Amino acid sequence: MTISEQDLARVAELARLRLDPATVTEVTGRIGNILGMIDRMQAVDTSAVSPMAHPLDTVQRLRPDEVTEPDRRADFLAIAPVSEDGLYLVPRVIE
Repeated sequence: MTISEQDLARVAELARLRLDPATVTEVTGRIGNILGMIDRMQAVDTSAVSPMAHPLDTVQRLRPDEVTEPDRRADFLAIAPVSEDGLYLVPRVIE
């Protein structure tokens, strides 16, 4: 896949990037090289490769799921200016 200088100028405009006219040709070539590499990578047959969550075959050690903090919801609601049914009431900002 290739990218034209006009496409690059449009993308730069949408991204609010200012490109010097002297560097447009160089940047177009670099992006074209990157897109070519992506095309080559997508052409590789990966049908026999199983998806992985991590490149290393490791097991994550997990700690026991235990409650370590006390429930302080009532304490926090008690200092709120206005609350109702366990919820904080705030002024309406959108009408």
